[in-house]
Amino acid sequence: MIRLIVPDIGYEEIEADFKAVFESGMFTRGRNVEAFRNELATYTGAQSAHLATSATTALWVALKMLSIGPGDEVIVSDFSFPATANVVEDLGARPVFADVSLDTFNMLPGALAARVTPRTRAVIFVDAFGNPSGLSEIQQRCSDLGLPLIEDAACAIGSSENGRRCGSIADVTCFSFHPRKIICTGEGGAILTNNEKWSRWLDVKLNHGASGMRGPGLDFVDFGYNFRLPELAAVMGRKQLAKLESIVTTRNLIRDKHIAALTPLGYVPQQFAPGVRSNVQSLVFRVPEGVDRDGLIKALRDRGVESTIGTYALSSTSYYAQKYADVQPNAALLEQTTITLPCFAGLEVGQVIAAVEAVHS
Repeated sequence: MIRLIVPDIGYEEIEADFKAVFESGMFTRGRNVEAFRNELATYTGAQSAHLATSATTALWVALKMLSIGPGDEVIVSDFSFPATANVVEDLGARPVFADVSLDTFNMLPGALAARVTPRTRAVIFVDAFGNPSGLSEIQQRCSDLGLPLIEDAACAIGSSENGRRCGSIADVTCFSFHPRKIICTGEGGAILTNNEKWSRWLDVKLNHGASGMRGPGLDFVDFGYNFRLPELAAVMGRKQLAKLESIVTTRNLIRDKHIAALTPLGYVPQQFAPGVRSNVQSLVFRVPEGVDRDGLIKALRDRGVESTIGTYALSSTSYYAQKYADVQPNAALLEQTTITLPCFAGLEVGQVIAAVEAVHS
């Protein structure tokens, strides 16, 4: 089976550093955790980076930081994994779905403007499959409206728009280090911000509310959470971050090969706006009109090629459709007509050819 994605890390890369962690006995809050934080901030251009157990907990904490709660509304990109809306729902607020572009798959500025109400407290923009197209414009619109922008950049580490890397553009950025993502730590995530006040809040809240010492023990100045990334996970993250640029370059080359082979058949790739460099976290096409997308996924699997849908129209999922009846047409169409094909740095030329030939057949 030609896999959708295989994490770009091998045990031989981390064996010595894992051994050093075991010898030190520091499995949490060790030197690799702090180094990974600093390296993420340096790479992205953000003022601070804070590690978490997943992008979901990172998004949840970001909303808590903004005091989002019952009676509030948060505008959410409609084409995403359900975690984007679930964190809003969990805090008692309402996710208000904004439709997306059929080209970039990202939130439309006009859709954002149409969804703002007096109850709107924040906006969550999703870099669909690592594509930040339109992020800077949405950031400017949010600034004009006085609304904080959270970037659900679960897929977008290594991507940039107009020379600025994801992590340094939005008010708050949340990354994922899940195995399907560009950087894998098993599970894990990060929160990045340029706001010094929020950074101090995150330092305390992500460490049980502790800040400094009180006598021989910690001083707990607030209540908080244990959403810390383990030391071994940070080792994995550091190794991959060091070669991230190479990974992104390779994935774009694989994308180009697929585009050359599949666009003559009527497959339409996700579009990137001028000035955007996407990490191609997922290689997603809209299938030609009349093609049975679900049947195609099954047929590819029968031929040894793993594929899947693009992602979900959140407003069309059973839970949100029944509760809010707020289905957005573009997102719903994309859920039915997009397909994700294999793309990872270790994908061999022969595997690319085999995947393309499977689609042709």
